[in-house]
Amino acid sequence: MSESRPEPAVRLTDSDVVSAPELAAASAVRHGFFTRRGGVSGGIYQGLNVGFGSDDDRAAVAENRARAMAYMGLGDGDFVTPWQIHSPEVIVVDGPFEGERSKADGVVTRRPGLAIGVLTADCGPVLFADPRNGVVGAAHSGWRGALGGVLEATIAAMESAGAERGAITAVLGPTITQPNYEVGVAMMDEFLDGDASRERFFAPGRAADKRQFDLPGFIVARLLDSGVTASFVGVCTYAEPDRFFSFRRTTHRGEPDYGRQLSAIALRD
Repeated sequence: MSESRPEPAVRLTDSDVVSAPELAAASAVRHGFFTRRGGVSGGIYQGLNVGFGSDDDRAAVAENRARAMAYMGLGDGDFVTPWQIHSPEVIVVDGPFEGERSKADGVVTRRPGLAIGVLTADCGPVLFADPRNGVVGAAHSGWRGALGGVLEATIAAMESAGAERGAITAVLGPTITQPNYEVGVAMMDEFLDGDASRERFFAPGRAADKRQFDLPGFIVARLLDSGVTASFVGVCTYAEPDRFFSFRRTTHRGEPDYGRQLSAIALRD
């Protein structure tokens, strides 16, 4: 294992993290959908902000990431998150990046003791596990990524690493839900192009040119259509400001920036 800083004096507890029973049941896997609770950041980043892409103090972000890894029983050097670009790009890794992070929205590994993860603030964080064949994955799935194929690409990358599609369990973590996700009809038209059945993921909006989009429903449907077991933890990032960062809530409040929460998974050594 790589060297890491001393273990954080303050440890996260199970109440600070959302756990999925479907993943927790696999003894070979550790995972966590982390919230904003238990961190050292202050101000608009109050809590466990893990986003170096924010304007938060870098030392605070590093400490927050170390706390997350300590919760998973790992050092902060045993941790990989890609440079997310809302794409269908997926990488397979066997160790931390050397130099600049790879640009991708999905990451896969079969190396025990290496945590892989994605950062979100309303988009869908999906964690994948095939414990029988020793492969895990993580995907950052906003509407563009989901529509563009990041979920299917992550599953395919897991298969290339030795996973079996029918043995994969995928869980969608805290994500903005339909009552809080207003979109324009132009975005809906993009979804319906070539597949009118996707209209079921849109409800009437507050204005004639607006719709309410069910991002979790769309993500889970794509996963199920891909032949994996899939579920949603049923938690909305927008609706719980004391528990989650939310890009959309920050926008509505006119705040200058926002924090990111981490979703991570690892194979046990």
